This record gives sequence, C-alpha cells and structure tokens, in this order.
Amino acid sequence: MGYLGEEIKKLGFGLMRLPQKDGAIDVEQVKEMVDLFMDAGFTYFDTAWAYAGSEDAIRQALVERYPRERYQLATKNAAWIDCKTKEEAYAQFDTSLAQTGAGYFDFYLLHNLGEGRSQYFDDYEMWDWIQEKKRAGLIKHAGFSFHSTPEELEEILDAHPEMEFVQLQINYGDWENPAVQSRACYEVAREHGKPVIIMEPVKGGMLATPPQSVEKVLKEVEPESSVASWAIRFAADLEGIITVLSGMSNVEQMRDNLSYMKDFTGLTESQKTVLRQAREELRKMPLIPCTTCDYCAKVCPTGIGISGSFTAMNYLTLYNDLGAAKNQEDWLVKGHGLKRADECVDCGECEKACPQHIPIRENLAKVCEALLK
Repeated sequence: MGYLGEEIKKLGFGLMRLPQKDGAIDVEQVKEMVDLFMDAGFTYFDTAWAYAGSEDAIRQALVERYPRERYQLATKNAAWIDCKTKEEAYAQFDTSLAQTGAGYFDFYLLHNLGEGRSQYFDDYEMWDWIQEKKRAGLIKHAGFSFHSTPEELEEILDAHPEMEFVQLQINYGDWENPAVQSRACYEVAREHGKPVIIMEPVKGGMLATPPQSVEKVLKEVEPESSVASWAIRFAADLEGIITVLSGMSNVEQMRDNLSYMKDFTGLTESQKTVLRQAREELRKMPLIPCTTCDYCAKVCPTGIGISGSFTAMNYLTLYNDLGAAKNQEDWLVKGHGLKRADECVDCGECEKACPQHIPIRENLAKVCEALLK
C-alpha cells in the first residue's frame, strides 16, 4: 500500500509529452502504452488542464476503456494562466472533468506554485476551494506542484498544513544544483511529513542523453540498462515517495521503463555509489558557477535576467540541447519579466556585487552568442 491509502506502484505515467502524429496526439499509440502500463500493474496517470490535448487523449485511451476503480488519475489547476477572476480559475476544474470524463480526480494539484504564481492561488481563495471539492467527493487527495526555493516551500507548507502531498522536480542531476535545489526541497517536504510525487526524474529527457563522461560511468557498470533507467531508479529509491512520473513519448520508452520498474525493490549500495560518481562527472563540466543568489540583479540598472541566462547556458553545456537551453532562457528571463543578455549596458555593477566573482559581462556575451542569435 502506498501513501495516503492508495495502492500505487513507484512508476507513474506522465501525460505531458504524449506521442504525436500529423501534429496531434497519437491516441492509438497512447492506448497501446496505457494497456502495457496497466497490464504491468501500474495505475497512476498524471495530466493537467494546461497540457494541450492530454486530458482528452487520456479520456479516450484510459477512462473510456477501463473501470474507474482500477486507476488513479491526477490533474492540475494553473490559476496563473489567463485567469482574471477566481471564477475563471475554478472553471478549469469543470473543464478538466468534462475533458477527462473521469467523474472525480484521485489527486488534484494546484499547479506550479512558486515565485509570483503562488499569489494567484491566494487571491482566488483556492486553498479553501480545493477543500470544498474534496468534501464534495470530486477530489480524493489535494496537493500542489512546486518550482521554487526550499524557503518558499517552507512558507507554503507552514501556511497550508492541510495539503496532503507535494509534487517536486527531483533527479540526480538537480539533486545538489543550486538553481533547482532538489534535495533541499525534498527535505523540507519530508520534514513536514508530506509524501512526495516526483516529476522530471529524467530532466525532460536530458538525463537520457547526458554528457558522454556520465554515460560512460553508467554503461560500464550496467551496459544492458538504459541510461534513463538510472534516473528513474534514483528517484524511486527515495523515502516517502508516492510515485515517480515518467513522461513517456512512445511505446519503446514505455517498455523500457516497465522492464526495470515492474519488480523494482530499491538501489543497492554499489548502484548508489555509481550515481554519486555520475554526479561528480556532471560537476566537472565547465559550468558558470552561479548560485542564483541574485545579488547581481539587485544592482543591475537594466534589469537583466542574469542568473536565468546562466542557468540556460549551463543547460547547453551539460546536455548539448540548444532547443531546451533556449526554452530555459525564454522562461527564466522573458517569462519573468526580465531583460535579455543582449540589453546589457556593460556597466560592471553586477560584478562588484557577485560573491562568486563571476566575470558576468563576459558570460553574458557568451549567452548572446550561443542562445540569442
């Protein structure tokens, strides 16, 4: 039996990156993936109002084909997306019910809390609203997903101890990453006695194709195992976990995940040592040593998104994925209302404030060359 009284195995099907065909979700392939997943004894499915087409696809592939009591379905409310009133935010729930046809949700999440996004849930009184839905039997378990600092997570859990679980970005690449602070956020959740659902265990697919030095460490020990399997198993081995969401995009990924998670009982000490070695290889990469303290941002007269630019540049260095790095830069800089690196006026005030003594202007120039052309 899993946490919160639900019988849930340690692998969940994340429905954010479903297979595509002719520009739309390939529902027939999703049906095959759902069948493989269910046949292996796994039952947790995670979608969201904000995942275009996902709720409708899972209605066709799962809800209309399996008895409701055989699976758990989770979805999410993103009140910070295009909602000007609380009624518009509440309407996302009704839309999700209609699109999934599920009747109720086993797990319902206030989605992507952190930074300025948290304020919407406060302003729209959604903490009380979600409890009302639970009392009405439309939600079995209420929680939230979170992308921010451990300090902010502490504040939210102090203010809302009634929330039953937390969904966090956790993977071995971000475990000690100062920009993500996976470990610190996980520890805050556990200190509050909250079970954790893990998202991004493979970091959006990046840990399926890590730097060659990391892959070498993993393949030398288990040449027959996929590199991605190490990331999933790292997450599933943590204590207090409800399930680990894997955003599988095709049947092959589904078969691979099932092959090592069907009978997963935990990592051996030698496997944990190998993962520590993999993290050490990641640390050797020539990254910009930014800790996202943002002292530089406080003195920048232009309002450049310095730490976000550096996080995106480090993505490019680590994973050689230009598209993902550009997406990171767009979200962490423009998405947060900040100016881009190419608007730097070269005043140097940031470098005087940086406790890491980073040559910020030089690195911003590299960001412009690599990500903004």
